[in-house]
Amino acid sequence: MATRIRLRRVGRKGVPLYRIVVADKESPRDGRFVATLGTYNPRAEQNQDKMTVDAEAAKAWLAKGATPTDTVRALLEKAGLIAALPKAAVAPKAPKAAATPKA
Repeated sequence: MATRIRLRRVGRKGVPLYRIVVADKESPRDGRFVATLGTYNPRAEQNQDKMTVDAEAAKAWLAKGATPTDTVRALLEKAGLIAALPKAAVAPKAPKAAATPKA
């Protein structure tokens, strides 16, 4: 089972609140999950109130091979749980070959 560490929305309309959860890669965003690691409140006034995370559980899931989404990776980097990774150099896509006109 491939697992992901991702955000699960629990806030009402217009007031976002997210839980940081470990879920199967195939399950829907707000669907079934395996474990809850913490919360993220993007509307909080103070930076220390924006995120709470269980550091030991997060490190344990990362050690088991759970891959965080880009957003969760950034949050975990800000919390100091994982080292900041350099941005992967993305090679520019080759231009598509011109389509030949059909006869």
